[in-house]
Amino acid sequence: MAIEITMPALSPTMEEGKLAKWLVKEGDTVASGDVIAEIETDKATMEVEAVDEGTVAKILVEEGSEGVKVNSVIAMLAEDGEDASEISAPSDDEPPAKQDSNAEKPEAKTEPESAEAGSVEPEKPKALASTQKGDDRIKASPLARRIAAQKGVDLASVKGSGPHGRIIRNDVEAVEAGAPAKPKTSASQVKPDGLILPQVLDDRVYAPDSYELVPLDGMRKTVAKRLTESFMQVPHFPLEVDIQLDKLLSSRSAINAAAPEGVKVSVNDMLIKASALALMAEPDCNASYTDNGIAYHKSANISVAVAIDGGLITPVIRDAQSKGLREISEEMKDLATRARDRKLKPQEYTGGTFSISNLGMFGIKSFGSIINPPEGMIMSVGVGEKRAVVADDGSIVARTVLSVTLTCDHRVIGGAEGAKWLQAFKRFVETPEAMLL
Repeated sequence: MAIEITMPALSPTMEEGKLAKWLVKEGDTVASGDVIAEIETDKATMEVEAVDEGTVAKILVEEGSEGVKVNSVIAMLAEDGEDASEISAPSDDEPPAKQDSNAEKPEAKTEPESAEAGSVEPEKPKALASTQKGDDRIKASPLARRIAAQKGVDLASVKGSGPHGRIIRNDVEAVEAGAPAKPKTSASQVKPDGLILPQVLDDRVYAPDSYELVPLDGMRKTVAKRLTESFMQVPHFPLEVDIQLDKLLSSRSAINAAAPEGVKVSVNDMLIKASALALMAEPDCNASYTDNGIAYHKSANISVAVAIDGGLITPVIRDAQSKGLREISEEMKDLATRARDRKLKPQEYTGGTFSISNLGMFGIKSFGSIINPPEGMIMSVGVGEKRAVVADDGSIVARTVLSVTLTCDHRVIGGAEGAKWLQAFKRFVETPEAMLL
């Protein structure tokens, strides 16, 4: 039986991807674990391995194809002993399936001897009529059929919401969950109710020859979707505080002077460490909202925003509270480099519990970031600059001051909790030796 090779879901947010390159061709023999293709996801370029062995019979999606849906069939694999030349692509309505040799076959239709040309077709045998009224006549995607078979859902009872009433995956899953399937909204609609955002430019506003239209890639589509959902669905509020950096800068200079050749700790590395320790000091803030309850995380996994060509990605420093500054620095450099090359693995940019976005290098004094779900907070870091500060003795002195803005998910973090976290963070930054305790 021919084996379907489908477009894999290589990240939690992936809905479609680009088949960047085939590393095999029709007729090649592959074994389980062989790399067969390169897929560009919304975040990175990743290798795809074969999970079965056999001969590549048909390549159905050409390399360079964009917008390939997850779970769609991209190639066919012939098993040992199968003639690859006889394998054809699965039809839109019916995937390849094994025939049950023990299944009852309907009797062949026979014409009565008295039938004449042009006469009315005789009544079909009941067994044949019953078969034709079954699932084979129902319009459903191959994936919907597979899920229905696995879940024991009768396709005849499912109302399709796809094109021309076709049953799709969401329809089957909705019936299995006991809820009616909802038809997809059009491309021009964005919830909440009543809000419609234009998806095309109106020629009455911009002349067609006055701009160049660059198509959205997978990353920009995903970033746009997730940030829109976060901004509109997460009740958020900001908290801002100024922090004096002079002691941290002095400590950083001493650390780098004593560090081995090639090791250079940045201010951002120290802010990552301080954030992680503050989350451990205020564990109520290391949390995520879920429909089933609030998840309080046991470790501080710090997501760090990295700007890359075509979008943004947040590689994660895991267990940052237990790592030294050198380890954080080396790991961050590696992650940032591979992020820009789109070589990160999904587990390297998912699973964060708190985010940092730093625009200080661009001279931005302060700003507010959009929460990165399902994380409960994100901190926006501005530029450290010399400002006039009133000292304890009343004198005016110059100090290096940093403004940070903490954006909180109010479903998880209250104003008092967020303020306590900022106090803890400020304490670690202004007294960097506390990070050694």
